[in-house]
Amino acid sequence: MKIHEYQAKAVLSKYGVPVPRGEVAFTPEEVHDIAKRLGGPIAVVKAQIHAGGRGKAGGVKLAKSAQEAETIARELLGKTLVTYQTGPDGQKVSRLLVEEGLTIDRELYLGIVLDRSSKRIVVMVSKEGGVEIEKVAEETPEKIHKIFVNPATGFQSFEAQKLAFALGLTGDSLKKGVKMMLALYNAFIATDASILEINPLIVTKSGDLLALDAKMNFDDNALYRHADVGELRDISEEDPLEVEASKFSLSYIRLDGNIGCMVNGAGLAMATMDIIKLSGGEPANFLDVGGGANAEQIKNAFRILMMDKNVKAVLINIFGGILRCDVLAAGVIAAVKDLGVPVPIVMRMKGTNVEEGKKMLAGSGLNFTTADTMGEAADKVVALAKGGK
Repeated sequence: MKIHEYQAKAVLSKYGVPVPRGEVAFTPEEVHDIAKRLGGPIAVVKAQIHAGGRGKAGGVKLAKSAQEAETIARELLGKTLVTYQTGPDGQKVSRLLVEEGLTIDRELYLGIVLDRSSKRIVVMVSKEGGVEIEKVAEETPEKIHKIFVNPATGFQSFEAQKLAFALGLTGDSLKKGVKMMLALYNAFIATDASILEINPLIVTKSGDLLALDAKMNFDDNALYRHADVGELRDISEEDPLEVEASKFSLSYIRLDGNIGCMVNGAGLAMATMDIIKLSGGEPANFLDVGGGANAEQIKNAFRILMMDKNVKAVLINIFGGILRCDVLAAGVIAAVKDLGVPVPIVMRMKGTNVEEGKKMLAGSGLNFTTADTMGEAADKVVALAKGGK
């Protein structure tokens, strides 16, 4: 789950991470009032969307007065912001963060993520703050310094000090940097975050360190432990079909292709998407109905697939274990009859009660295409999506 910058800063401040003074606004008038309350010579007006690259896209602007801040707000609110992370469709700006202007001496980078290859949390820093860290990693990886945290001991002060030295911090700034890194790590662990990124982490002219920007994502599977974090979810920033799928415990991610996929099990779903591409097609989604899906979930899964107008054909690839093939067949038949599915459907089933399931499909009076192997199923659904038979 993603949250907005202003929400991330509110979370981090609870753990002692210093952030700029600021407030969120939803109207130009609120922006004016906040800028006036902040009282500095400069106010920063920042578009709040779930994507990076806002500055380059014109979503971060400086205002020298409360009136100018209000004028900027009228330009940004309601605007569709297109960045390298939003894709060509962009995201609509519905809220703004108004912050105090700061005198910046240096811009640094700090990130905390789970490194799956080492199975450890990694804390990484770079002197190259304020730019895309992916570009730094690709072109000059030696400029990124990492500590792989031992889960038995946690992130230690001497490790934070090592990273602070790598950033070139000295004196009071060094002490503040160590304290800040430890606070960030504590926030990451305590909230079950999956990503915590401060870019830039600034050093002011007076030697203070602040999180000028903040990005936090959270592990969806741990949200039951964090009701306060779950309340920060902004579904207007998410794909409507993904939001709808989450209501029925369906794992759905929308993609750019035209072949709808319904599969049980994440590994099988990934393999199904791969084999569709191998056959010359493009999957329209990742959809895992889960091992224990029932007929009602199958129907809801079909309804969500059909809400994507790009879908020209559907491939159902199910291994019948907990979800028996006859239950799947009953759910698919009911869904097609109730929803009037207008696109061709290819079915490939293996496992428990597969023969019963095939008999139900054959006797349904509906025009299903069946296949015995994944390769055969992929070839058939790609041909049907292209208008073949």
